[in-house]
Amino acid sequence: MVFARTLAAMVYAVALLAAGAASAQQYPNHPVTMIVPFPPGGATDAIARIIQDPLQKALGQPIVVENIGGAGGMIAADKAARATPDGYTIMIHQVALAAGMTLYKNLNFDAAKDFATVGLVNTSASTWAARPDFPAKNFDEMLSYMKQPGQSVKIGHAGVGSYSHLVGVMIAQELGAKATQVPYRGAGPALVDLLAGQVDLSSIAAVVAAQLIKDGKLKAFAIIGDTPYSGLPGLKTFGQLGYKKLDVDFWHMLLVPAGTPRPIVDKINAALRSALADEKVQKTFAESGMEEFPKDQETPEAAGALLKREIGLWGDVIRSNNISGQ
Repeated sequence: MVFARTLAAMVYAVALLAAGAASAQQYPNHPVTMIVPFPPGGATDAIARIIQDPLQKALGQPIVVENIGGAGGMIAADKAARATPDGYTIMIHQVALAAGMTLYKNLNFDAAKDFATVGLVNTSASTWAARPDFPAKNFDEMLSYMKQPGQSVKIGHAGVGSYSHLVGVMIAQELGAKATQVPYRGAGPALVDLLAGQVDLSSIAAVVAAQLIKDGKLKAFAIIGDTPYSGLPGLKTFGQLGYKKLDVDFWHMLLVPAGTPRPIVDKINAALRSALADEKVQKTFAESGMEEFPKDQETPEAAGALLKREIGLWGDVIRSNNISGQ
């Protein structure tokens, strides 16, 4: 009986593999939907549009972008998690997916269990920037100013649970300084008030901040990310300044519903690699302050490992600071 059950299980497993291989050979034979978890015009939507054309050329079928906003990207993720796992629904998401696992208490899905990661798309650095009349001239002076007795700098951010919010909280925590977090309805309004001196500091995308810094309209004290930003030579990362925990990047990755056959995941991964190697994509990334992940990190496994690490990282930040989403 034991032998019979074992044999039956082996036959079933082989049948599943064969079915997956067969479906992968036919995949795709009609348009693929790419869910974007935010409205048009934002960073994630922009990345989707950048890779859309080369991705559909590599797959040989149209990619239809579907924007689904709300709840920090969680409404879209919930829909994607419940989609048929056949490769015809893919999702591009970012840091908010990892943070949302702790930020929102009543989710109907688990990002680590209900998705299969396809591959990492890009990473981008941010700048720790200040209003133009901020009194500090360098990092050490900024640190001293932030830690003055009774001081509570105003940190502007793009909204509760956003990357700029969580990074701002994390920076104040790591520097041992008190801060007042000031939420806005998006990165644009936060930047406007930073330029006007209504808030003291903010995390601003490096590609957006660079020219403003060069023109003297903002001050910059560090890069938030693993590597320095070429557009601001000489500006060190927080890690280079002794705060390795603050070497956190803003990233995007592609995901599909859990249960999608591995041959199909591999086929989408190969198409993604082809799209990222496209000369136009690489040029756009370089001009926009974004970087492709190293080739050895473009695997589904590398994306899965990053997602799990980020869920833990942002979960700790959210819990230790009692941050809650809607």
